Amino acid sequence: MPILTPQARSALEVGHLAHLVTLNEDGGPQVTIVWVGLDGDEIVSGHLALRKKLRNVERDPRVTLSMETGGIDSRGLAEYLVINGVARVTKGGAPALLQQLAHIYLGPDVRFPPMDDPPDGFVLHITPVHIGGIGPWTMQP
Repeated sequence: MPILTPQARSALEVGHLAHLVTLNEDGGPQVTIVWVGLDGDEIVSGHLALRKKLRNVERDPRVTLSMETGGIDSRGLAEYLVINGVARVTKGGAPALLQQLAHIYLGPDVRFPPMDDPPDGFVLHITPVHIGGIGPWTMQP
């Protein structure tokens, strides 16, 4: 059964920057900002190179994604979304995904990546396991 509610899906698709937390070799956190989108019930992000965050996922697939959503709840608290999940890295497809996300994050006329013949790169796929934070995607009042 999909864990993402319609409200969580909406928050993930409108262009809020997400904080991706992966685990370093020593178990400590590594945090980076990523653009995110959805592919079915998975959260996806595109990467042109095999950087630390992706190497971390290849070693330990546990990740956390968090983002502010811009909403305010009935108590006046800023809404935010936190997703714990299991990730995997696939080769290829990054330029097309980044172009799609650039239209959301940067504007409809943006060309991204801004280079001729970008590398195929990698796509990070996150399968949500638990959803939390403050907002309509939680069971909290």
